[in-house]
This record gives sequence, C-alpha cells and structure tokens, in this order.
Amino acid sequence: MITFDRVTVHYDDAPEPALRDVDLTVQEGELCLVVGHTGVGKSTLLGAVNGLVPHFTGGTLYGRVTVDGRDTADHPPRELADVVGVVGQDPVDGFVTDTVEEELAYAMEQLAVPPAIMRKRVEETLDLLGLADLRHRALYELSGGQQQRVAIGSVLTAHPRVLVLDEPTSALDPTAAEEVLAAVTRLVHDLGVTVLMAEHRLERVVQYADRVIHLPGDGRVRVGPPADVLRTSVIAPPIVELGRAAGWSPLPLSVRDARRAAAPLRTRLRDRAPGPARPLPAGDRPPLLTARGLTVTHRDVVAVREADLDLRAGEVTALMGRNGSGKSSLLWALQGSGPRRSGTVRVSGTPGEKSADPHDVPAAQARRLVGLVPQTPADLLYLESVEQELDQADAESGTARRARAVLDRLAPGIDGATHPRDLSEGQKLALVLAIQLSAAPRVVLLDEPTRGLDYRAKTELTGIVDALAAEGRAVVVSTHDVEFAARAADRVVVMAEGDLVADGPTAEIIVSSPVFAPQTAKILSPLPYLTVAQVTQALADGDGKGQEHGDGEGERP
Repeated sequence: MITFDRVTVHYDDAPEPALRDVDLTVQEGELCLVVGHTGVGKSTLLGAVNGLVPHFTGGTLYGRVTVDGRDTADHPPRELADVVGVVGQDPVDGFVTDTVEEELAYAMEQLAVPPAIMRKRVEETLDLLGLADLRHRALYELSGGQQQRVAIGSVLTAHPRVLVLDEPTSALDPTAAEEVLAAVTRLVHDLGVTVLMAEHRLERVVQYADRVIHLPGDGRVRVGPPADVLRTSVIAPPIVELGRAAGWSPLPLSVRDARRAAAPLRTRLRDRAPGPARPLPAGDRPPLLTARGLTVTHRDVVAVREADLDLRAGEVTALMGRNGSGKSSLLWALQGSGPRRSGTVRVSGTPGEKSADPHDVPAAQARRLVGLVPQTPADLLYLESVEQELDQADAESGTARRARAVLDRLAPGIDGATHPRDLSEGQKLALVLAIQLSAAPRVVLLDEPTRGLDYRAKTELTGIVDALAAEGRAVVVSTHDVEFAARAADRVVVMAEGDLVADGPTAEIIVSSPVFAPQTAKILSPLPYLTVAQVTQALADGDGKGQEHGDGEGERP
C-alpha cells in the first residue's frame, strides 16, 4: 500500500537530511507506529505519504514514494485526497468550517460524494467518535480534546484507504483516547485501512501496533515487531521499562500480559514500601491562592460550578478530568482573564504587597500574582523573533534579561533570531514559560503542557516543575497524561462536569481509579507503586539490604 524506495529528504536550510536512504513497505491493513524523539523526522516521514513533502514543505526528495500505486512525485496532495487522510498535531490548523457537522461533511463535499451518502457517513462518524451531542456546536467552543476528535472524524468520513495520524491522542483524556484508538483498530481489522501513526504516548498505542518504525535521529529508520524494536530503543513506555528492569522475556506490551508476568515481582516487592514518586515539600506550606464559590459559565453551559480550591506554596497539583470537564475554564478564571460569573480568588502578593484578586488589578500586577501557559503556547507568541518576545516580556515585567536567563535554564541553545513559529513544541512551551516566569508569579498554571512532548522532554518538564515548586511557588498542571502526573504531582484534583469531585494525595487518587492509574500501578496492583523509578529503587534497596544481611528479601530501612 505504501512504499518508500531509497528515499532521502533534504531541506534547503538543513545541514543534514531529515530522512536518509529509507526503504520501507507498509502492507494493506497494517498499523505502523512511528516513534522517535522530537525533531528526528517523524513529521517528514508522514508528510511524504500524501505528498506534502516536498510539494508543500519545500526541500528535495530523492528516491520514490508510492501510495496505492500512485507516485507522490507525480500526484500532489489534492490528487491523493481520496486515498490518504491526514490529521496533524494541531487540529485547529485543519478546520475550515464553523460547526462540527459542517466540518465532518467538508471533505466529502470536495470529493463530490452524493448528499445521501454524505448524511449517512456523518451520522456514522458522530456515533463512532462520540460527537453526536456536539453536532451543532461551534468548533471554537469545543475543548482541545473534542476538537481532536472532530479532526479525526473529518478525515474518516471520506473513507480513505490510508490514514496518517500525527499525535492523534495528544489532547484526549484516557477514556476518549481509548475510544479513538478502538475506532482506528476497527478500521484496520474490519475494513483493511492502512494506518501510519506517530505518537509520543506509547503506553496508549503500542499494544495495537503491528510494527514499529523507529527513527533514532540519523535520518535512517529501524523497522520491526514492537517488542523487538523497543527492547533496545531509548524510547519506551513504562510497561517496557518495567519489563526491562524485571528481566521479562518476551517483553509484554499490554497490562494484561504484564500482570501475568509480574507475579514474582509483586512477591519481591510485597514487604518493601515505595518511596515517594516526588519528594514532598517540607515544613508548613501556607496557601498562596484561595478560591471560593468560583462559577464560570459559557452562555447557558456551566463550565465550573462553585469551586473551592487552595493552592499551597511548594505544592504541585495535577488537575485531571475528561475532555470538557472545565479544567481550562477553571485555570483561566484563577488567572483572572477568563470569565467568572461568581466567586472570589485571592492570591498572596510578594513581600510588601497585599493579597489581591488578579481579575481586579492592573495587568502588570496580575502577572506577578498568577502566570498561565495555555494549551497552545503559540497563542501568546506574536513577534518576529525569540529575542523580541523575551525583550517584550522583560519590558512588561520591568526586569532586565530575566526572561533570557529563564529560557536558557529551561531550553538552552535557542537562537534569539529564530522565529517563534519555527520552534519545536517543547521549545515553544519553554519560551512561553520563560515569558510568564519573567514576572516571577507566585502561582504558575500549565494547561496541557505535555502535549506534543516526547519522554525525554517530559522528564525535563518534570525537573522544571520541581524547580518551580522548590522556589516556593504553587504549580498547577492540567493534564491527561497520567504517567506525568504520577511522576510530577504530589496532589491530584479531579473535575467532572464543572465540579471538583476528588482532591487528595497523588497515590490515593490515581491508584484508586481504573481510568487515571498509571501503567505501573495497574501492573503491580494492589501494591502502591506509581512509577518504574520507585520499583527500581525498591529493588535496589531491598537487594542491597539482602546482601548486607544475607537475605534477598529484607525490608527497606
């Protein structure tokens, strides 16, 4: 179905090719998972399938790419639209209409599908992706996860033979992600659709893949069964990392298989209490932000209902819940820019300043109280270079070169002359975070910061969040990434339909939930382990004490 014959792609301004001598064949009805760190060429590989590379992106493509017998050199993207459907990283970039139903029908209109068939396909897709209740909603009113499902649906209605998905579950909560992946696998198994999918959250998708295409970073690809490729790959989901640490062979790719292999490991860990996934803040932690009776409405929809929330110094709180539960609305209301029908927010000021509501003070003072990084950080970037953005942030904050210093600590090596739109997702996040931190806010709010980040970048983000908390700030991370929450947060707040329905220590909240539990917790349940790092540390501590006392099963000191 898809063939790459000695394909090399070299962009004009790049010192090295993005792809180098790639030979690859993807069969009909195969689901291939494309993995690799950010910037190694995954998007280039996907873009070559429908001709976006090089017809739209520029650069030079050497070799030959054929899709269903059509050579992409002779067929631009518009002539492959009936064969290849593409969903990019940012769904909003692909929207061309105003409402959900219109967006689902648009591609079929361009392909001259008869109206009767169009209506049938729209109804099928609404049901398939759980969008029926949103059919008449404006696209700009939807949450990020709802927009992602609409983007996938707009491609499915054209019934393409090849689906190219770039981070399809990045903005989805765990349940919605499972629904989307279940729909994709049904297309693969029941209709023989060929799927090429790039995804950083491997824990969600690796069990569904027939093969893994790994881009190590030198432009070449390594292709093979998932267990074989991931055994030695530097990129691996927690389930694989746990299998490596435990020495399991073959490596399990699903929680069910891992639980079957984990019985001896659970026995070894039974009497060894795990250390905290994140070091807990010491001493008294006064609340920096207090919200009472906070209510937010959008027209007739209640997004947040009478929320009471305290955020303490040095504490990292993960805000979780399904798409559309009100997480973003709550963050914007806390920050002061978002609509608020009722309720109060008080933030402790810096020494010498009284506590205040960020909604009621001048913008400069509000930035010193609460800083917010939105779901799409690029929304806050509007100047022509990184240096201009940093200078503007310093000017608004009344500081000198503070933003540059923060950026160099978060993501060193970014050229000040670079246009912000040319940065990777992780670099954009670092830039916006530097802009917000230049004002030294007491409270930092991050809305879906792990979207588009690979495992290495998320590890760096965990370090950034830890550093912010160590400085005495209160940090809130709205996220669907349960693995990140398990590592980075010491408290979890869960929202549902605008209400705060759960609030407590991370281990207590997420281990008890079949939806929000991380892979390690599911595999080792009922033991209270959240991360692979906790397991490896417990094994090392226990084995060390066993050697000291001549007993391999000694308890932790």
